[in-house]
Amino acid sequence: MISLADLAEVEGIIRSVNEEAVLPRFRSLSDSDVAMKGPMDPVTVADREAEEFLRERLTAFLPGSVVVGEEAVSEDPLVLRALTGDAPVWVVDPIDGTRNFVAGSGRFSTLVALSVGGVLQASWSYAPVLNRIGTALAGQGAWVDGAPARVAPPTDPPALPLTTSHPVWWPSGYGRGFDALNAAGLDVRYFDACGIEYLDLAVGKRSAMVLTWEHCWDHAAGLLLVAEAGGHVAALDGAPVRLHGGNALPFVAASDPATATLVRQVITGSIAG
Repeated sequence: MISLADLAEVEGIIRSVNEEAVLPRFRSLSDSDVAMKGPMDPVTVADREAEEFLRERLTAFLPGSVVVGEEAVSEDPLVLRALTGDAPVWVVDPIDGTRNFVAGSGRFSTLVALSVGGVLQASWSYAPVLNRIGTALAGQGAWVDGAPARVAPPTDPPALPLTTSHPVWWPSGYGRGFDALNAAGLDVRYFDACGIEYLDLAVGKRSAMVLTWEHCWDHAAGLLLVAEAGGHVAALDGAPVRLHGGNALPFVAASDPATATLVRQVITGSIAG
């Protein structure tokens, strides 16, 4: 459905939307440009306008497709039903890392993935201020900043950092899992923008990520990027991660199956104990 030429064309759409709707507002937001959807969950005029631009241009690029975007779902959760429908679905996060964007940090990205029948076909992860771009095409590979992407080779124990969200975002009672990972000798660190972390995992700068929530717009692009870079992703119970939800949490994206299994076993053991 998507060719390498199409991959480049959609990248151009994403870059142009950032130039028009996102970057002009970076470090230029007024108080009235920012609202709160919930605790620690801001949304800006840039998020909303970028998502609308992406909706218009992506559905025009692929007639008959639909968009599941973060801001649309926040207004109407029934939008998520499209993930299990027949039409091709663009999964969109106009600004992943909105809190960073509001604070004036360049650690944010625009995430786009194309899914058909719940199966990821292509993805784009663009961090405009950091000038980083990750793309992936199912069955053909992953690229970051124009070069083929490859996860780190496996080591025992994992030699590179494992990253996760702050424990405040972990499911109730699962904070023990964070302590257990540290006790197992793993180098565990917090991250602030998961789209950028997926980029780092795909190019061999991380051993694994522990993801404690399953909003598809946060993960779809990175899941395909990591998979096509040779990585492994599994829910806590070892099952494949489903875009439409219902996964056993947290799920793990890792450089190799052994690392993913180790992390899952440590977390599961801590919960069972």
